[in-house]
Amino acid sequence: MNESRVLCRIDEIPDSGAISVLIDSSTGGFEVILLRQGDQVFGYHNECPHQGRHLDYVPGKFLIKDGRIICAAHGAMFLVSSGDCVSGPCSNGLARVPVRVEGGEVRFA
Repeated sequence: MNESRVLCRIDEIPDSGAISVLIDSSTGGFEVILLRQGDQVFGYHNECPHQGRHLDYVPGKFLIKDGRIICAAHGAMFLVSSGDCVSGPCSNGLARVPVRVEGGEVRFA
């Protein structure tokens, strides 16, 4: 991943919400979920570890409540701040994508 790549502006992510960003790659690309809590942004692959399905219920729309993102397919819950699974059918947490906020932009870390 290109460290200087800008994924979006922080103000494009609703506070306590999320967006998805498609990342091009030589193998066809993948989706990243960017979740915002105040000035912090957390990045994860848009893939539930239970069965590999996307977490969104429609493209780019996520179920988020009380600092947890909920898999729309099976109801597994993950902490926004760590990706750890705290409930539901999952054997491990979400795969983290390191991001940083710099000058109002969200970038690969």
